Amino acid sequence: MSPAVVLSLGWGAVVVAGGWCLRPRSRIVALVGPRSSPSGSRARLGGLAAGLGGWVLARLGRPAGELAARRVGFALVAGTSWLVVLPWASPVAAALGWAVPGWSMRRAEARRLRAAAADLPEVVDLLVLAVGSGANVHQAVSWVAGRTRGAVAGELARCRDEAGRGRRLADALDEVPARAGEALRPLVGALAASERYGAPLGASLERLADEVRRERRRAAEEAARKVPVKLLFPLVTCTLPAFALLTVAPLVASAVRSLQLGP
Repeated sequence: MSPAVVLSLGWGAVVVAGGWCLRPRSRIVALVGPRSSPSGSRARLGGLAAGLGGWVLARLGRPAGELAARRVGFALVAGTSWLVVLPWASPVAAALGWAVPGWSMRRAEARRLRAAAADLPEVVDLLVLAVGSGANVHQAVSWVAGRTRGAVAGELARCRDEAGRGRRLADALDEVPARAGEALRPLVGALAASERYGAPLGASLERLADEVRRERRRAAEEAARKVPVKLLFPLVTCTLPAFALLTVAPLVASAVRSLQLGP
């Protein structure tokens, strides 16, 4: 098998694996399926790396946080793996292994914040229905938290549980933006103001529902405008080389062959 074929197959495998790992989750699956969690193999790999890194940090007498343990574990695994195959690439692999856990955690946090912002319009609509039917703040939060799923519903359920243990609901709601993002601050602010001071909630929620719907529409339009730019990378790195290999390369090869056979 020629090196060009091996290189093409390897590059194709990298593209397929990258596309599978970075594929977006279906909105329908996110709504009706079980709450998302890392895949089994990925979770096991991360757990093994974190265990190895934690063991090394414990032997060195250093604090073993989750991120630090994952970084040390992935760096050790990547560095020792490449040390056997290609020794000079071992430091580069170890550096990449050190950087990947931090990048992965930041990406997961950004994904969680985007999911919370995406769930906000439906939650606000349900709160409008609950308040319009005569429910107070405690009842509306409890009903919506118990009948929906997602990041926002999880935060409301946590606030409901804390209020059930004796904490004031408004105080629990004030901590939600720090965990779930600033996109939830208008909602929890309206709920907390109504619970603390008795401010009218129906009109505030209706205005908020209209605002979050417009914000979602603007975000969708912005994402649609970014599509042509995002298509440049697969077009240039995947489609264009394949097109050149199928069209230009045979012409060049035939021209070189005719020159060699000529007088």
